[in-house]
Amino acid sequence: MTNDTTSLAGRVAVVTGASSGIGAATALALAAGGAKVALTARRQDRLDALAAQIADAGGEALPLALDVTDPDAVQRVASLVGERLGRVDLVFANAGVMLPAPIEELRRDQWDRQIDLNLKGLLYTVEAFVPSLVAAAAADDGVADLVLTSSIAAQHLFPNFAVYSATKAFVSHLGDHLRTELGPQFVRTAAIEPGIVATELQSHVTDAGVQAWLAGAAESMELLVAEDVARVVAFIAAQPRHVNLSHVRVMPTQQEA
Repeated sequence: MTNDTTSLAGRVAVVTGASSGIGAATALALAAGGAKVALTARRQDRLDALAAQIADAGGEALPLALDVTDPDAVQRVASLVGERLGRVDLVFANAGVMLPAPIEELRRDQWDRQIDLNLKGLLYTVEAFVPSLVAAAAADDGVADLVLTSSIAAQHLFPNFAVYSATKAFVSHLGDHLRTELGPQFVRTAAIEPGIVATELQSHVTDAGVQAWLAGAAESMELLVAEDVARVVAFIAAQPRHVNLSHVRVMPTQQEA
């Protein structure tokens, strides 16, 4: 790999939360660019179908059921990917959940789920794959990428999104800090903060007020789709070795905040 490459060919990528939405779209985009892609999520049937789609298009994918909130399972998957596909040099840490609700409802179950997946699951992913990323970047002219899915909720205030927004602020802040640690070793870290994206993520919302707000947004503007964010991830990973797009906000043109 040379410093001016813009090709994903030969890269070994891992995508968490790959069974739908942004994760699935990004796996397709990376595979189309020539990367071998490990697909991870909890739903094996979805992963198998996505792997078949990638194979039919001439790509290579490895579908592996994984709950990223289980640190031992993440470590096992990291070892298996290394054995089956080779040294990982691109990780898209995308698994997450959005469960907004008024804080006075005291939904500890939803707080715990968001903290376990959005924070701890991300940290377990970083723990398992950073050694491989560092090793890949240490090769001659090597480069490695750690891309994290955050949200504009990390920066903006939205009623009923307090806990979700706090978890995403953690993601963005973690990404910025990891860049300072890993960047000198040519491991690039990027936090992507999408606006409203029309994906399955919104179907997890149980609060009627938030559901109405999201429905109104969908009627009043053209929302992002998963493929919009996927193109951004692929673009980030295809930059020359000395270029790190560390913090990227992707918004529907008409969304005000």
